[in-house]
Amino acid sequence: MVDVAEKEMDNPTFRSDTVLSDVHLHCPSKRHLMVRLNAVGQPVFLSYFKLLWSTEDLTSGKHVREIPTGREHQCRSGDVLCDKDRSNIKEEGELNSEGVEALLDDDGDLEVVRRPRSAADLESEDLLRDIVCPVILMKGKEDAFEDEEQECTCSDVVKIEHTMATPLEDVGKQVWRAAFLLADYILFNRDTFRCCSVLELGGGTGITSIIMGTVAKRVYCTDVGEDLLAMCEQNIALNKHLMEPGGGEVKVKELDWLKDEFCTDPEAPYSWSEEEIADLLDHCSVIMAADVFYDDDLTDALFRTLYRITHNLRNSCTVYLALEKRLNFTLRHMDVTCEAYSHFRNTLSDLETLQDGKMKYTVEPIKLDFCQFLVYERIEQL
Repeated sequence: MVDVAEKEMDNPTFRSDTVLSDVHLHCPSKRHLMVRLNAVGQPVFLSYFKLLWSTEDLTSGKHVREIPTGREHQCRSGDVLCDKDRSNIKEEGELNSEGVEALLDDDGDLEVVRRPRSAADLESEDLLRDIVCPVILMKGKEDAFEDEEQECTCSDVVKIEHTMATPLEDVGKQVWRAAFLLADYILFNRDTFRCCSVLELGGGTGITSIIMGTVAKRVYCTDVGEDLLAMCEQNIALNKHLMEPGGGEVKVKELDWLKDEFCTDPEAPYSWSEEEIADLLDHCSVIMAADVFYDDDLTDALFRTLYRITHNLRNSCTVYLALEKRLNFTLRHMDVTCEAYSHFRNTLSDLETLQDGKMKYTVEPIKLDFCQFLVYERIEQL
């Protein structure tokens, strides 16, 4: 956990009340650009997240090009290697018992022979994530992005403004792995979501809604806090060109899980109109949320909101929930636990067993054997 002070950006200080997403320090962008200070004085950065497809691939229906990502050059289905990885193993040779003995030194220890680095390995270095430090820019220096924009084409990057470190109540201003995982699933199942009307709960920086906006007809990206919603709206504007080919639209709206009604105050900047509420209830067929299960009270509030909205939808709806199981050692249990995830699972079970005469919920896990479309670290806890 890191708290980055405004005047000492190059000397982060560690505090117990702040949270840092390692996506920002281990992301495919070559640098982070500090672009401004938000309304509450937090430094806002711009990062480029690499896509493994282009706008042309999406509109033409071509197969997405597959390139190595993350820690290893393999496409994973659980712990099973793809055929291309098996062929690589065969090319390197399989050791029999005699071959193993030949690799033992005088003391009987195994001497591991490193495979010489090939040209392909060197070329793939650009795809691996390096720990990067932020480049601090003066506020308002728009021309500072020219060099960076020349290095990446518009069709294969998502540009996201975000903060580096925040208090727990502002974690929506950061980017989290589960948002990438859900984005992968959307891109892998483009036909499923094509022309749908979608609601995202806890949209944060808006990256998942932006990806959904490349295939869906309309996406309502919701969260709370004018500062956060303004950041989300800015990110949607930065990536509008990705959604234009498919005609998708993303609307940023306020939706507070602790309240029973939509915000319809015309004075509020991200309120709902009566027409938008009617459109949502009449046409929404997909609801999604990514990495919003970290506080038990908010988890309870989210499921109450889910029930209230789905109860009023005209048609049946599919809800996609993505999260990262964060393991922590607690003195209370004297063991490594994941209490937030356990509470989520219990609440999900309660929803599935709910019987009110009208609604019926079915819970199905999704196998993580779909391809990776964004460059990030897909860990086992997702």
